[in-house]
Amino acid sequence: MPMKIRLTMITAALALGAVSAFAVSPSEELARQADAWDKAIIRKDRDAIAENMAEDFRQISARGDVAGKAAFLDAIMSPKLAINPYGVEDMDVRVYGDVALVSGRTRMTGSYEGKPFGSHYRYIDVYVRKEGKWRVASVQITPIPE
Repeated sequence: MPMKIRLTMITAALALGAVSAFAVSPSEELARQADAWDKAIIRKDRDAIAENMAEDFRQISARGDVAGKAAFLDAIMSPKLAINPYGVEDMDVRVYGDVALVSGRTRMTGSYEGKPFGSHYRYIDVYVRKEGKWRVASVQITPIPE
């Protein structure tokens, strides 16, 4: 095999190895994506929030109400709502092929119509992977009594 072809093959193999060395697992990818989504919600970045959502997205609230993508986005974007920065505790990501469950606990504070609120809840987000992209398809929250 000529030296030039051999060097090209070695270079290509090294490049592929470098790419895989920086690749993240689906669990890591989803944890980062979920964190970015939370930050987009806090800063009210409608495009970033919507980009993370499946078209048939559904949210089940603590009261059992169901909201689709448009209603969820409208509620988050309402000028009446202000959410303070919050963190997620005990995040757990479980991947089952093209479906993943992302769960954890959140303590959230903010205000609605100028009145302060606080909540502590567990959540589970169901993500689906279509065409190589993860999107949240369903969100459900359960209040944790203080």
